[in-house]
Amino acid sequence: MCKHILNAQVSIRAPCCKKWYDCSACHAEKERHPLLKASEMAFMCKKCKKAFRKDMGDYEDEDEYCPHCDNHYVVEAKTPMPVVGVEGGDARMDSRMIKDERAQQLAPSGPAHAGLDSRLG
Repeated sequence: MCKHILNAQVSIRAPCCKKWYDCSACHAEKERHPLLKASEMAFMCKKCKKAFRKDMGDYEDEDEYCPHCDNHYVVEAKTPMPVVGVEGGDARMDSRMIKDERAQQLAPSGPAHAGLDSRLG
């Protein structure tokens, strides 16, 4: 899974080292050589898991779909965005997730308070 493009629809076979990568940044992180550009690229669809080739010199709008399953693989990339936040839901909306530690301290428990319960009740 690619950490650079969250919605990657295909893997690309790098022409230089013949290894599969989700994006050029993934290739740059793993390899010490630059990504070689080629006129024919090999792709692997992540939906149907089948490989196919495309001639990049003669690329048209209908080439944006997997020839096996019609998965539209040329989509606007969703990249991870840094966000500062708190895990969990909004406590103002659902307070069931908040545990009050003071409630345990206030409740009498143990053998020292056993007689107290019989005298009160």
